[in-house]
Amino acid sequence: MLMQLAKEVRKRGWWTAYADVFTGSYVGLEDEASRICQWQVQLVPGLLQTEDYARVVISAGRPEPHDPEDIQRRVMARMARRTLLSRPGAPELHAVIDESVLHRPIAGHEMMRDQLEAILIAARRPNITVRILPYSVGAHAGLEGAFTVLSFTEAVDPDVAYVEGTAGDIYVESSEQVDRYKIAFGRIWDVALSPEESQKLIIDVKEQLTHD
Repeated sequence: MLMQLAKEVRKRGWWTAYADVFTGSYVGLEDEASRICQWQVQLVPGLLQTEDYARVVISAGRPEPHDPEDIQRRVMARMARRTLLSRPGAPELHAVIDESVLHRPIAGHEMMRDQLEAILIAARRPNITVRILPYSVGAHAGLEGAFTVLSFTEAVDPDVAYVEGTAGDIYVESSEQVDRYKIAFGRIWDVALSPEESQKLIIDVKEQLTHD
């Protein structure tokens, strides 16, 4: 299913203009998804990143010396991905972000304030729910790392789990293995702060950055 779907959506996908940036199947699958459940440990999810935040993250992951044109192209590709959440028929995004992400000064205080504000604005959309997993939780089901579970409208298209890594991307299609990721996400979701409590924490961190 995975390769067939990826081939079909690639034929008509906007991302074909960024074939040099998006080398895997993930963006095509993400574009077709009706629900995206994402657990993020180190960074703000890509779909919620500001341009400045994305530029710092992308630059940090590219070989030295940096090619400014390559960096800019990758940033623009990521910004194009973001439009997925605001288009008609947009998928639901259920994101759980580790509290450490809020405190990691990826882009400096001013840029981090802008990034946190962007998360708050995005979370106002009816199709986006953001929850923060606080330090106080301690051990939890997401300790092994970040992952995403994509669900689709068509019943014939089973859910897919995705794990991004330095050594390569992993796509999980086995229903048994995908269920393990879905159960893990549910457990993380259950112990995370409520959307309202998460919003308050984000605001508190943003205000702290303002005064530092």
